[in-house]
Amino acid sequence: MLFRSAATPATADSPATKDYKAANDKMHKEMNISFSGDADVDFARGMIPHHQGAVDMAKVVLAHGKDPELRKLAESVITEQEKEIAFLRDWLKKRGK
Repeated sequence: MLFRSAATPATADSPATKDYKAANDKMHKEMNISFSGDADVDFARGMIPHHQGAVDMAKVVLAHGKDPELRKLAESVITEQEKEIAFLRDWLKKRGK
């Protein structure tokens, strides 16, 4: 076990790390759904925050990342995941869930 002395402060997180941690914490909190016993409904309810987490992480790389290929991928992730989120919300709404 590693102990830090008062003279050895913990390294501060970078802005990107802070944003990734926030996105991750939000996603996991929102994925903690009350299960209904209906596999389809539970899948849709769980995937919405999962996909939103991917969108939020992609936004972090757009805000802080430099690699053009990853930035392009992040833009694609946002577009596709937002479409899937809309589909899942509509699917749930049509079923009164």
